[in-house]
Amino acid sequence: METLAWLRLTAIAGQTLTVLVVAYGFHLAIPMTYLFSGIAVLGLFAAFAQWRIHRARTVTESEAIAHIGVDIVVLVYLLYWTGGAINPFVALLLVPIAMAAIALSRKGIVIVASCSSLAYLYLYFEYIPLPLVYSSHFTNFPMFELGMAVSFAITASLLGVFITRLASGLRQGQRQLQQVRERTLRNEGILAMATQSAAVAHELNTPLSTMRTLIGELSREHEVHPQLHDDLDLLATQVERCHQGLKRMVETGKLQLEISPLSFSLGGFVQSCLSRFRLLRPEIKIRLQLSIELAEETLYLPADAEHALINLLGNAADASADTGHSEIVLKICKDQHWLEWIIRDHGPGFGTHPTDAFVLGQSGKSSGLGIGLALSEATVERLQGELITSNLPEGGAEIRLRLPLSVIGAHA
Repeated sequence: METLAWLRLTAIAGQTLTVLVVAYGFHLAIPMTYLFSGIAVLGLFAAFAQWRIHRARTVTESEAIAHIGVDIVVLVYLLYWTGGAINPFVALLLVPIAMAAIALSRKGIVIVASCSSLAYLYLYFEYIPLPLVYSSHFTNFPMFELGMAVSFAITASLLGVFITRLASGLRQGQRQLQQVRERTLRNEGILAMATQSAAVAHELNTPLSTMRTLIGELSREHEVHPQLHDDLDLLATQVERCHQGLKRMVETGKLQLEISPLSFSLGGFVQSCLSRFRLLRPEIKIRLQLSIELAEETLYLPADAEHALINLLGNAADASADTGHSEIVLKICKDQHWLEWIIRDHGPGFGTHPTDAFVLGQSGKSSGLGIGLALSEATVERLQGELITSNLPEGGAEIRLRLPLSVIGAHA
């Protein structure tokens, strides 16, 4: 419908120019009053069509066919006063058929083709003949051949420009549908994993409680063995971390059910994420780049936003560790209406297909499960953000987590 609206505006301009050139350039006594009346009607309809396109209601195929029908009727009216089927511009009746063939169903194509064919048949029998050229400058000029050439040029231009634009829009729509399908499949996989994780968490609570009790008893029984006591303390710490992880998972699920997101200062959110990350990866050094002014910004984020950032930091840490480095960079900045978390590592970089890293179940690491980046991407998409991956010229990789301030900012 948008392509058809632009094509209609082009037709109005072309028809007006053609009438003026024929009337004043070729000095043909054409009925300008009737012709400009038809062009004016098409102009009013074009204004209505532009208004209609910007309405929220979905455009149906029947409505699109009706719009094409109006264009055909106005074109037939103009051709009736200018020679009918003898007018070389009658070839423009093929343009609606070409557009219908790309955008409409088989039934719609048949309707539009039938209307165009009936219009041509009508013009073959009913029309007002064009007057002869009486100017001395055009006495021997082949008017019909000139009209055919101009008609061919116009038809070729319309098909080349507008049909290409329409086909490009359809291809983009197909790509978007494919992306939606892939995201739906990914989200279904994440939902299945979440369901299974909840069941496993419920099952693990009992053995973890048993292990905590037994470790306490063993520590009291072997206090005289320092090395064994230290090992038991370490084991107790790991069990407690598992227990706290299960509690956080349950709390996150409860918070996710709430409509209102949590309120953080940007500095507080980042420090909370880094504190949890350092417990998991104490050997990794994080170089934080965050201005004091930006750290005081207020954000509204869901409970699982921390997990998304920690997953990205963990992947960067693993990539740096593969090349013998123990440092990653976290830079936070504003980019117009976006807030960006930029994470850089010193690893081998992304492969030839960086998007494969976000596929659920696929991992570039031998010990990876292929769920970290997929979960982060799903969280970012729910916040209407995006993840952008790239390889750095000096080596390593960069991933940008971009979230719109209109969604997470203080004014959201």
